[in-house]
Amino acid sequence: MTTVVKDETRPLTTAEIAAIALSLAHLGAGPQAVAARRGLQHALQHLELDDDVIATTLATLTEPLPVEVASRARLVADAITSRLMIRLHYRDASGAVTSRDVEPVTCLVHREYWYLVGVCRMRQAIRAFRFDRIIAVEPTLTPSRPHLADRFLPFQRRRRRSKAA
Repeated sequence: MTTVVKDETRPLTTAEIAAIALSLAHLGAGPQAVAARRGLQHALQHLELDDDVIATTLATLTEPLPVEVASRARLVADAITSRLMIRLHYRDASGAVTSRDVEPVTCLVHREYWYLVGVCRMRQAIRAFRFDRIIAVEPTLTPSRPHLADRFLPFQRRRRRSKAA
């Protein structure tokens, strides 16, 4: 078998990094997860990390999640793939606990925290939920509307609409 290497490589997109990271998040700390995280580190080596926020975020991407958080990440990933709504039991920064029906869109990492990004039916708006504050995730059989993840990711360059002359 011959391996072909392209002369020109392109960096991973934000959406690709988020998808790979979510897949790694619920692998745990087994041998396959360790090898996969090394692969992600290798893929990210070309990036110039002159920004502390980005450097911290990428370091978080390559660390395994705690076991209980990883199991919630697995349920969230299944719901995203199946396009099903989930019920979150969530403790906010002030300690208040709520139950929310959420249409999960994607997961992302910012600095040292993982987030679920989705459409919260209670707030009727897009919300980001920190994984370490999610107490429980309940799968439902309620279909979720399709949402494109790339519209919800941070650091994404937005296309400017050209003004008609």
